[in-house]
Amino acid sequence: MTKKNNDYQKSFDIRSVRLSKGIKQSDFANLVGISINELSKYERGLVFPREDFFIRVSKLLKLSQKDLENAHTKLIRKKEIGEGYVTATSDQESIIPRRNQPDRNKIPVLDLFCGSGGFSHGFELTNAFEVTVGLDLLWDRINTFSYNHPAATAFCKDVRNLKIKSLLNTGSKPKVVIGGPPCQGFSSIRPFRSLTEEDARNNLFEYFACVLKVSKPDWFVMENVVGLLTHNNGASFKTILDTFNDLGYSTDWRLLNAVYYGLPQRRERLIIVGNSEGKTFIFPEPTHYLNGNTRSMAGKKYGQNVAQKTLFQNDLHPCLTVMDAIHDLPEIDAGESSDVYPKNVNLTSYEKMMRGNERKLTLHQATKHSPHMLEIIRNSGFNRSALPAGLTTSGFSTCYSRLEPDRPSVTITVNFVHPSSNKCIHPVQNRALTPREGARLQGFEDGYKFYGTRAQIVKQIGNAVPPLFGKVIANAILVQMAL
Repeated sequence: MTKKNNDYQKSFDIRSVRLSKGIKQSDFANLVGISINELSKYERGLVFPREDFFIRVSKLLKLSQKDLENAHTKLIRKKEIGEGYVTATSDQESIIPRRNQPDRNKIPVLDLFCGSGGFSHGFELTNAFEVTVGLDLLWDRINTFSYNHPAATAFCKDVRNLKIKSLLNTGSKPKVVIGGPPCQGFSSIRPFRSLTEEDARNNLFEYFACVLKVSKPDWFVMENVVGLLTHNNGASFKTILDTFNDLGYSTDWRLLNAVYYGLPQRRERLIIVGNSEGKTFIFPEPTHYLNGNTRSMAGKKYGQNVAQKTLFQNDLHPCLTVMDAIHDLPEIDAGESSDVYPKNVNLTSYEKMMRGNERKLTLHQATKHSPHMLEIIRNSGFNRSALPAGLTTSGFSTCYSRLEPDRPSVTITVNFVHPSSNKCIHPVQNRALTPREGARLQGFEDGYKFYGTRAQIVKQIGNAVPPLFGKVIANAILVQMAL
């Protein structure tokens, strides 16, 4: 069954109604006579708009002024407006109790800055680990995390306003701490000798270190953006490693590209693994090869470049492609959705894994595009230069571009449902990717449940650490634990 997508129409905040009409932010700002900066503040819930603004929008979009004002009142109250610790804290700080008691036969894990739980989900896919505590700032992320990790106590808190011992008073002492502290403040990292939990100068990495100091896990895994490696000419990264060493941990690190481990996406992350037993951590060897090199974002000096040396090894599999991951999903047009899996489709092994036992398709909802955007999409190729001259006026070389069907996707971003983002137009259909297609490329099974508005779910998917990263690192830790 295919139907028109009415998700945005259910919410009357300005961003939702703007996207429902397929209007770019810059165009909308011009139509209502305000700056993009001012509109951005309205859409993020930082400022309540003036009455004359609501009057203009009401007339322009033929919507109830009262509905618009009520929606923005709710948005201001919710404050689900940022990615981590950038713009504002949530006023919905709370604790969601675990629904199941932890399995004593599994290794307990604490997940800091857990987001929607992709990294810890990967640990649990090994069937040897179980996440018992998770913490994040944003309410919709914590709801997603909590639902998919029933044995975990979920904290919707700002770690800077939380006593670390409260994370440990929930039962099992963690043997592994994992997490990806947001990178704000890396320039101000100080030597660990002066680091205490109560220090107001602490940045988020230092709170991660404080959790290790207090909880004393046997192992930790910290993942982060590739740019951390060269940040501040490498001084920030050196201080981070020195901090872990001062805490008594032996550390090893590597840039890993998930495409070499079975994800249909070229996604690179910095992974640091530490243990208190003095062991040298052995990172997992690639299981897949990619024809032709994929450049590391950190350059030749640091990048994991295995394509050429593994190209002819018979024990490796070819990297998965976009269509290996999504070709079984029903064809839909822009603005439409479908909740039915097609029958009589020859599923790839990856698609079988993603479907699992699900019977009803979810999140397969395509963004409604404006007529001009549809013209851009119809003319799009594998890079922006394929478009006729004058059809677009700005953007990076990979904007307004189709994914190549026989290659892994580029890195999925938080805006992958909009064609102006990084190469996210469907390989053959005239629309951007759906949230379900993005989740498939990130390695989330169809049975993994996401909570929040469609816009927030898209951000959760785009920001997530693919579960595959968690799984391959967790399996490697299990090998080291057994030695």
